[in-house]
Amino acid sequence: MAPTQRIFTAALVVIGDEILSGRTHDKNIAQIATWLQIQGIRLKEVRVVADEPDAIVEAVNTLRARNDYLFTTGGIGPTHDDITVDAIALALGVPAIVHPEARAILESYYETRGGLTEARLRMARTPEGATLIPNRYTGAPGIRCGNVFIMAGVPSITAGMLDALSGQLEGGAPLLSETVGCWVGESEVAQLLGDTEKAFATCQIGSYPFWAEGRTGANFVIRSVSAEDLTACSRALIDGLAAIGKPAVPGGI
Repeated sequence: MAPTQRIFTAALVVIGDEILSGRTHDKNIAQIATWLQIQGIRLKEVRVVADEPDAIVEAVNTLRARNDYLFTTGGIGPTHDDITVDAIALALGVPAIVHPEARAILESYYETRGGLTEARLRMARTPEGATLIPNRYTGAPGIRCGNVFIMAGVPSITAGMLDALSGQLEGGAPLLSETVGCWVGESEVAQLLGDTEKAFATCQIGSYPFWAEGRTGANFVIRSVSAEDLTACSRALIDGLAAIGKPAVPGGI
């Protein structure tokens, strides 16, 4: 779809006690954020919630209402604690059903893998009215309900589902970025950063300090949907650093 200047936003709900306990380290946030940026969509908020229906319902209803898109990861497997589908169906006010197309996909996938058991059939359940997101790895599909996208928690499977959605969502102009590095403390250039950002309405400047080689430095990431403004803002920041005797390193340190 052709990009527009309107900013499209998304939120992500990461579901799972294993994430909150620290037993599993989430890898989906970064890959979903990166994928969304390519689609011209900004990831605005991430919540991590337990495998509790009330927590899932509250997060889903709050975030889907204030964003163009909502993604969830986790809790759509074959075990008793995979309750995401039921919770999201509750949030949407519809029943959870066995989706005929999902059932057919799983019957075919498991035909030579021991058959479609009751546990495996749980992965064919969706909120009523949903459509499916293809899963080329394990057969069990992801789910789309309006602006809500219900995806697997396993990062490689999530990646495949994102690939299947590429180009399918309406987005705005992709967010472009340039990085400028400098051996300087953030406090020394706080005013310069603020003034430079204010001078370019479409740009945002993020500051990321680091310590290396026995000294303090920072990388400044300038982001904008306008390539022209991005170049001008980067140039202004480089010139501003030079004016105070702090040579910039285009591309970052």
